[in-house]
Amino acid sequence: MKIVFMGTSIFAVPSFEKLIASKCNIVGVVTQPDRPRGRGKKVLPTPVKEVALKHNLPIYQPHSIKDSETINYILAWEPDLIVVVSYGQIIPREIIDYPRYGCVNLHASLLPEYRGAAPIQRAIMEGKKVSGITTMFMDEGLDTGDIIMQVPIPINDNIDHGDYELQLANEGVEILLDTIRALECGSMPRRKQDNSKTSYAPMITKEEEKINWHNSAVDIHNKIRGLSPNPGAFTIINDTKVKIFATTVIDTEARGQAGEVVDINNVGFAVQTAKGILLIKEVQRAGKNKMNAKDFLRGFNLNKGDLL
Repeated sequence: MKIVFMGTSIFAVPSFEKLIASKCNIVGVVTQPDRPRGRGKKVLPTPVKEVALKHNLPIYQPHSIKDSETINYILAWEPDLIVVVSYGQIIPREIIDYPRYGCVNLHASLLPEYRGAAPIQRAIMEGKKVSGITTMFMDEGLDTGDIIMQVPIPINDNIDHGDYELQLANEGVEILLDTIRALECGSMPRRKQDNSKTSYAPMITKEEEKINWHNSAVDIHNKIRGLSPNPGAFTIINDTKVKIFATTVIDTEARGQAGEVVDINNVGFAVQTAKGILLIKEVQRAGKNKMNAKDFLRGFNLNKGDLL
């Protein structure tokens, strides 16, 4: 079976590496173009490209997956199966319809929940207790194809987006391999999605990154861990933008106004919300490294009664 792998982000790497280790016949790799990343904005290869280079696999990095030159280039590899994991563009029908085993996608949710670009972040931000991973046959819609296999994975109340993404990525390795084996044997399960249960996970906007202290401590805690480690939820402290990455909810009756610093201790600082108090434990000022809140307070003038 000749396989073309399409993927870009770190989420795709465990699956890609497992396919290589399993001696799958990967005839080509499609990934997004190199772009500036990190604090220095240095142009770097995608995580998937880095793996492909180590294994001397053919790499193609089109700016658009939909133009005829790109389509012809990919189909010239004559794939029997296309595997898509966190690629980042909608795949056109000319590519989806070509492989005899289809075009299979590994998606980080229990479809039809959280179709779209940010399923992990949205699930955590909305306080879900369980999400998971799905393999599906791709069609022209946004994550609307028939489901092949699914695995539910609990979401710990304190896990952040980065750690849960890694957990899903590692769990996805086996479900993807099981899917490919089932395809080869001609015994794959297949069922339509229940569109009445659909929810969407659009990309995170800049406006959503700002913390609203008039929300509850639980809701703010979920936002912070859903946006950690990237892009990070932020607040303004004494005219300074500060990102917050780790918190603990303290179920205490209100004793100050929303956004007020009500305690400073040997862990960090506590902020009143509309319901409950939030202990801030890890932060980052613009242009500085991430640090625990205790160290942050040594070099930043913050006092009880200050408003965020």
